[in-house]
Amino acid sequence: MPSRFVSPSRPSPRSGFARRLLPVLIASALCSQAQAADLWTIARDAMSNNADLASSRSTFRSVEEARDVQRGDLLPQVNATANAANNRSFESQSSTVSAGSTPNDDNYNSASVGVEATQALFDATNWYELQRAEEQIDQQALVLESAREQTLYDVAEAYFEILQARDILAARIAQEKAISRQLEQAREQFEVGLIAITDVHEAQASYDLARAQRIAAESDLQVSFESLERLTGKRYDAISTLSEELPIEVPEPSSRDAWVALAMENNPTLLAASQAIDVANRTVDIARAGYLPSLDAYASYEYSDSDNDYLEGENSGAEIGLRGSWAIFNGGSTSAQVSSNTYQLEATQYDFESQRRLTIQQVRSLYTQVVNDVETVEAQQQAIVSNRSALEATRSGYEVGTRNIVDVLEAEQNLYNALANYAEARYSYVTDLLALRRESGILETDTLRALSEWLQTGEEVHLDLPNEESGRYEAMMDIGEPPTPPSK
Repeated sequence: MPSRFVSPSRPSPRSGFARRLLPVLIASALCSQAQAADLWTIARDAMSNNADLASSRSTFRSVEEARDVQRGDLLPQVNATANAANNRSFESQSSTVSAGSTPNDDNYNSASVGVEATQALFDATNWYELQRAEEQIDQQALVLESAREQTLYDVAEAYFEILQARDILAARIAQEKAISRQLEQAREQFEVGLIAITDVHEAQASYDLARAQRIAAESDLQVSFESLERLTGKRYDAISTLSEELPIEVPEPSSRDAWVALAMENNPTLLAASQAIDVANRTVDIARAGYLPSLDAYASYEYSDSDNDYLEGENSGAEIGLRGSWAIFNGGSTSAQVSSNTYQLEATQYDFESQRRLTIQQVRSLYTQVVNDVETVEAQQQAIVSNRSALEATRSGYEVGTRNIVDVLEAEQNLYNALANYAEARYSYVTDLLALRRESGILETDTLRALSEWLQTGEEVHLDLPNEESGRYEAMMDIGEPPTPPSK
C-alpha cells in the first residue's frame, strides 16, 4: 500500500512558516506551559473513547452473538415438562350400581413428568439462517472497519483544522497590528495637515475589518478545539504544530486509475455493500426453504402417577423415532415471501452499484484535488512573496507621493490574505490526501503515526480562555463518563 507520509530522516527544524512570518503571535502562544498532545496520541484516545466507533464495535459483537442464536436451532434440543393437579368431579346424575362394582374416586391428586430430546436432521430454513448470520458478521466487520477509518480521518481533520485556524488567526492578528500602525500614522499625518480626513476614514475602515476578521478567527480556533474534544471525550489545552518541512508532493501511485483499483479492492464501505448482496441472497434461500420438508429425530420419556383410591401403580412410557413435516399449502405466503425477498435482493444489487459509482467518483475527485493542492500550495507560497514585494513597493510609492493610503491598505490586506490562503491550502493538502487514503481503504493508524513525526513539539497551539470563562467552559463541555454495558 502506498504511503505518502514517511518519517523524516532528520529532526524537523523549529523555524516553521508561522514563526518566521508571525513572530509576535507565536511568542505569546508559547507562554503556556501545558503539555501539547500530538496527532498519534489523540488518535489513540479516539480509538478508545469515540462514541460512534464504540457503538459500531458493540453492534459487531451483537451480530456475532446472533450467529450462536441461529446455530442453537441446529443443535440438540432437550425439553422437560412436569405437571401436578388435584382432580375433582361433580356429578348430578344418579346411576344404579350393579352388584360387585365400585364407584370412581371423585377427589384425587395426579402428577406426571416428561422429557423429550430432538435433533434436527434436515431443516433448510435454520441452515440458511445460520449461513446468513455468518455473512452478516463479515458484513458488520467491514462496517466496523469503515467506522474505524472514518474516526481516524475525523480526528486528523479536526486536528489540522485547529492548526489551520491558528495560522489564519496569526495572519489576522498580524494584519490588525499592521493596519493599526497605519491608522495611527494616518492620524498623525492628518493632524499636521499632510493628508485629508478621507485617508483617516479609509484606514479606520480597514482596521475595523481587520479587527472583525481577527475576532472571527479566534472563534474558529475555539470551535475547532471543541470539535476535537467531541471525537475523543477529552480536552486538549495544547497540540503540536506541523513542520514546514512536510513534503507537498503528488500522491503515489501517481495514477488516478491505480487509486480507483485500490478502492475497488479495499474500500470497506464498498465491500460491505457487496457483502450485503450475499446476505440478501441467503435471505431469498431462507424464503425458498419454506417449500421444503423438515425432519427431526426425537426421543421421549413420560412418567405419571395418582392417588386414586381405585387405581394401583403408575404409568410410564418411552418413545424414539423420526418426525417429519411438510407445509403443502399455506395460502401462498411462501411464494409471496420469496418474491418480496427477491426484490430486496435486487434493491441491494442496485445499492452496491450506486456505492461503486460513488466510490469511483470520490476517489477520482480526491486524487484530482490532491494534485491541485500541490500546485495551489506552491502558488500560494509565491503569492506571499509577490504580495510582500508589492506591499514594499506600495509603501515606497506612498512615501514619495505616487501612491495613496488606499493602495497601501489594500496591499496590506492582500499580503495577509495570502498568508491565510497559504495556511488553508497547506492543511487542505494533508486532509485531502488522508481522505483519498480513506476512500481507498488504506487509512491506517500507522499513517497518522508517521504523520505525527512531522509535528513540532517546540511550537504549540493553545486554547487560551479568559479566567472568568474557563471554569464555565469546562462545566459546559464536560463529556461525562461513558455508559457501562450491562452484564450478561
